[in-house]
Amino acid sequence: MSRVDILGVRFDALTPDEAVLAAEALPRGSRVVTPNPEIVMAARSDPELMEIINGSGLVTADGIGIIYAAKILGRKLPGRVTGIGLATALLERMAGRGGSVYLFGARPGVAEKAGEKIVSDFPGIVIAGTHDGYFADDADIVEDINRASPDLLLVCLGAPKQEKWMASRTGVVDAGLMMGLGGVLDVYAGNVRRAPKLFQKLGLEWLYRAVTQPSRFKRIRKLPGFLFAALRERGREKK
Repeated sequence: MSRVDILGVRFDALTPDEAVLAAEALPRGSRVVTPNPEIVMAARSDPELMEIINGSGLVTADGIGIIYAAKILGRKLPGRVTGIGLATALLERMAGRGGSVYLFGARPGVAEKAGEKIVSDFPGIVIAGTHDGYFADDADIVEDINRASPDLLLVCLGAPKQEKWMASRTGVVDAGLMMGLGGVLDVYAGNVRRAPKLFQKLGLEWLYRAVTQPSRFKRIRKLPGFLFAALRERGREKK
C-alpha cells in the first residue's frame, strides 16, 4: 500500500473497497485509525499522536477536508474512507462467517444498545462483549477483552484518547483488529443519526452534524484553519 503525506499524517491511498480488503489482510493485533482534519491538526502539535497514527496498520481519510487538502497539495487520494463506513463493511462481511466484535466506549448503556442493533442489522455477528468508556484503571477491561478474543475491537473513546489507548495496548490486547471510531457507538445505538445519503455522497456530513448537533460547531470551525495550513504547506513546497 502506498501512503500520501497530508500535513505530516501519512494516509493509505485506497478506495473504500480496497480499504476493507486491506483491513482484513492486516496481521492480528493491528490498529486502524481514521483521522479527520481535527485529528491531523492535533497530531501536528502532538508528536506522540503523530507517531501513533503513522505507525498504525491502516490510516484512512475520514473527512472531505482531507481530500480538499490533498488536492491543494497536489497529492492523489482516491477519496474518503470513513471510519463508520469501513467498520460497517467489515461487520457485514464478518456476519457471514460468524465473526465477533467487542464494543468499547461511549456512555454507560450505549455499547449494549449498539450491540443489540448490530446483531439485528447483521445476523450472524457475535457480540463478544461491551464496556463503556468511563474507567480509571483498564486492567479489568483488558482482561475481559482477552477472555473474549474478538475478531474486531471497536475503541470509541474519542481522539486522541482512543489512538493512545490502542497504541499502549498493542501486543497486550488479544483482538484481531483494533479500530478507533470516536462516537460511532452512538450512531449504531440510534442515539445519533448519520447524515442522509445525499449529504454523505456530497461530502457534507460535517454540515449536517453542525446543524443537528450545534455542540460540534467548535470542532467543525477548525476546518478552515486546516485548509489554510495546507495552503501554507503548498507555498513552502513551491519555494
